[in-house]
Amino acid sequence: MFEYEFMQRAFTAGILIATLASISGLFVVLKRYSMMSETLAHSALVGVAVGLVAGYNPLWMAVVVAILSAWLIEYLRISFSLYSDAILAIFLSGSLALSVIIVSLGGAFNNSLFSYLFGSILSVSDEDVMTIVIFGSIALSLLLVFSKELYFIAYDEEVAKVSGVKVKFLNFLLVTVVAIIIALSIRVVGSLLIGALMVIPTVSALQYRVGFFQTALISLFIALLSVSAGMTLSFYYSLPSGATIVLCVLSIFILSLLVNKK
Repeated sequence: MFEYEFMQRAFTAGILIATLASISGLFVVLKRYSMMSETLAHSALVGVAVGLVAGYNPLWMAVVVAILSAWLIEYLRISFSLYSDAILAIFLSGSLALSVIIVSLGGAFNNSLFSYLFGSILSVSDEDVMTIVIFGSIALSLLLVFSKELYFIAYDEEVAKVSGVKVKFLNFLLVTVVAIIIALSIRVVGSLLIGALMVIPTVSALQYRVGFFQTALISLFIALLSVSAGMTLSFYYSLPSGATIVLCVLSIFILSLLVNKK
């Protein structure tokens, strides 16, 4: 299958996305912010809809809208003392409704939109791969540089604030990085499924009850294995790449539960 250039691009993008999603997902899950990934994926879909209707690059528009949504969610959480799950539920449903209305008015319900919803290895272009490499490298670097502080905040935000950690800045940084990663991922996994790739590998890794670093490595391994297996099955059996990847990661999660059952 690697004789085909589109599969080479898809695997390159998929490996990068698996790495980014699993590492960022670790902090998201530890902060009890798992629904953030799903919400920002729907927000990114608004950017895709605008891009398809207005003739802009949908991937770039998805990045912009996802970042703006992440900032607004965090601002509302901090400034108005709203419950996180309530804010996420509002944005999730509102973003999906807005994206449907935009594409309906613009007549953009086509195969291109379908590939952004559920992922398509055929749709990954050289430009997409370069965008993922550039922005993904920046996002990964930020996560690694501030990994200790982000873990401290995830463990106890109030103690971190008292200890002098710039909690507000780092929270905005984390949601920004997550927004970028999600927007970059929707080409391969799809906006409706990327949340699973970000959350389930971490939840599976946590079942092994090891330290933070070991959990991160297990989560990364699970994500890489799921993406590789999912895209391979997608190629040979003509299945949607996003859905196949998610079923693979779900299978590993069930296995992790069985292996670690007391």
